[in-house]
Amino acid sequence: MRTDSTLGVIFFTRRKRSNPELLDIYVRITVNKQRAELSIKRDISVCNWDIFRCRAKEIDHNHILLNTYLDDVYAEVLNAHKQLHSERKVITAKGIKLRYLGEDEQRMTLMKSVEYHNQNINNELRTGTLKNYFSTENYLRQFLQEKHKTDDIYLVQLNYRFIVNFENYIRTYKPQKERRTCTNNGVMKHMSRLMKIVNMAIRMEWLDKDPFKNYKLRFVKNERDYLTERELYLFEETTFMTVSLQIVKDIFLFSCYTGLSYIDIRELNPNQIHVGIDGNKWIHTKRIKTNEQLKIPLLPKAKEILEKYKNKIITSDKLLPVYSNQKMNKNLKEIAKVCGIHKNITFHVARHTFATTVTLSNGVPIETVSKLLGHTKLTTTQIYARVLQKKVGEDMQNLMNLFEAKEKQRSEAPKSYHN
Repeated sequence: MRTDSTLGVIFFTRRKRSNPELLDIYVRITVNKQRAELSIKRDISVCNWDIFRCRAKEIDHNHILLNTYLDDVYAEVLNAHKQLHSERKVITAKGIKLRYLGEDEQRMTLMKSVEYHNQNINNELRTGTLKNYFSTENYLRQFLQEKHKTDDIYLVQLNYRFIVNFENYIRTYKPQKERRTCTNNGVMKHMSRLMKIVNMAIRMEWLDKDPFKNYKLRFVKNERDYLTERELYLFEETTFMTVSLQIVKDIFLFSCYTGLSYIDIRELNPNQIHVGIDGNKWIHTKRIKTNEQLKIPLLPKAKEILEKYKNKIITSDKLLPVYSNQKMNKNLKEIAKVCGIHKNITFHVARHTFATTVTLSNGVPIETVSKLLGHTKLTTTQIYARVLQKKVGEDMQNLMNLFEAKEKQRSEAPKSYHN
């Protein structure tokens, strides 16, 4: 939109509070009698400022350089006005100021986009997921400081080279504290989060072109660890004298027979146990991660564990005495060692065990398993089906038996002859 706006740009000063002998220099933008002011982050002694010219007295080389800088600022303000005019936008003093500072929608920066995204998804994502976004934000800040020597860049500066360099930075990052570096899939998750933020910027019209257009996420498909039928039996039959180990073992087995994740078990309360139409007890809850509705019939082993701790819970709003995730995983490694299981056992292995050994291996349809696990996509459940070689062998054996029965039926049928 074109307007007949009037533009005024002048420099003025204010005395420093910390030192009255110095003046801070500001620029004032005036459009149609409306003002916007901003500091140019420069100061000058009172005696060296010419109040009539609104410039420094050129008594030495430093003051000549200062005036040159003021001329550059003046030119940039005029250029910001010209850009807004050519874009047919309403011209205001504040709009020119924001364009000059790079804070309007056409000059949105990467880190401000990240901050906007993280602040506005607080109510949509769980604490753990939000923490991952903050982790990606920290990687971006360090990458910009170490590789670009800056705290931020404009979104329009994002390109394929920036994305590839950022990926390589995470892969080769050496943390100050001793911890594991990112695996390939860990790196890809960081890149996926950055991609989502960039897509948000495109939808907000802060960015015209997608810098991820030619970039592909490359996740490596890893086999999920789970307990075999024999290993699950070893877990069940091993008894521990240490109370904490016994509790961890029971909670783990409860997950093996319900498919519930750590956080879902921790939040279980008595009001979520219902008697179903079949007369059996069911768990009615929602997955905290996805908010998907879950209705899980309790298997006998899971019922036994609930009964065991029925009168041992101090707080009435919890069903089971769940420790912290870190303590659970630490104790599980000790339990696995005692049981002679040479696998990296974490609490999430119980959920995988439910999907494979407890359900799919025993002929439960994959659609039912997907529903019990609270997966939003069947393809997620199919990950577990890939590792079940035993199930594949059984299905193919059933197919061969079917072919043999048909062949036998044909051979026993009376033959007809034609002349």
